[in-house]
Amino acid sequence: MSGRPIKRSLTLQGHRTSVSLEDEFWQAFREIAREKDLAINVLAANIDAERDPETGLASAIRVFILDWYRQTD
Repeated sequence: MSGRPIKRSLTLQGHRTSVSLEDEFWQAFREIAREKDLAINVLAANIDAERDPETGLASAIRVFILDWYRQTD
């Protein structure tokens, strides 16, 4: 586990943004998107629309991933 965040670009509702997540989170995020049969940009846009404005997008994605795996246990 590297622990170093990797910055990637996402398109949310036609707007480009960068998100920094550790590689393990990127892998989990892609797996969840596949399971939900959604493009990663669509899943990110859904999370973005539901998050508290005080919460950063990267944090919201990490919490979403954590909640996803907690629910599947």
